[in-house]
Amino acid sequence: MSQSLYDIPLSSIDGAAQTLGQFKGKVLLVVNVASKCGLTPQYEALQKLYDRKHAQGLVVVGFPANDFLGQEPGSEAEIKAFCSLTYAVKFPLFSKISVVGENKHPLYRELTTAFPEAIGEGPMRASLKGYGIEANPKPEVQWNFEKFLIGRDGRVAGRFAPDVTADDSRLLQAIDTELAKPA
Repeated sequence: MSQSLYDIPLSSIDGAAQTLGQFKGKVLLVVNVASKCGLTPQYEALQKLYDRKHAQGLVVVGFPANDFLGQEPGSEAEIKAFCSLTYAVKFPLFSKISVVGENKHPLYRELTTAFPEAIGEGPMRASLKGYGIEANPKPEVQWNFEKFLIGRDGRVAGRFAPDVTADDSRLLQAIDTELAKPA
């Protein structure tokens, strides 16, 4: 990695300058999220996962992205209100970024370079094709709600396709493996 994931400049959903450094020693599940996507109900399972595993050291972090058919058109304030009122989201949300293409945020540049292949690709690619949408070529993020698992050591430990929900045994096993490692 060209730089530590902990040092990449970010902004909270409220506009405060931040980095992932505040979560050093934690296990992170980084998810690109969207409010107007068929996968948006995954917010509920992500919040439940956060509630269940937070005390053990898991932090779910959401990065709204409007890269896929304009499915995150809102402002940061609208996104925050939607997440809070619709799904009671309490895990940290960051400001809207781009996760693909020329304007890809440096965080996602690092994540996709570190782990170019997603685990658990299911029917999503075929489903997109059925809608006349060509999925992004690997290593690009395929769609909303792709998940990157970062271990306590700050290294990318896994990457999960949008099809893999927060209660999928493959994701849960990977999270538990990382949580079992010393900080």
